[in-house]
Amino acid sequence: MKKDKESISKLSEFYKVFGDTTRLHILYTLLQKEMCVGDLSKLLNISQSAISHQLKILRLYSLVRYEKKGQCVFYSITDEHVKKILEDGFLHMSEL
Repeated sequence: MKKDKESISKLSEFYKVFGDTTRLHILYTLLQKEMCVGDLSKLLNISQSAISHQLKILRLYSLVRYEKKGQCVFYSITDEHVKKILEDGFLHMSEL
């Protein structure tokens, strides 16, 4: 893996995505099961527009994927890498 200035800058931007509480709530919720915007909004008590905005950022960094089923769009964690990043973060914080 390259460790030049550009790569380090990209990694820094990637980790900034995890610096938002709302995005972490969304990711943690999606670890449990796939959900649509409306259900995330109700569960997290956050407006649908705010959820959609955060999901757009999470999609940009390939942390979530979506699948249209009928009239609803369901979101889920992209892959095991995302799950591992979150689990390792929680584990590290529990050891502090």
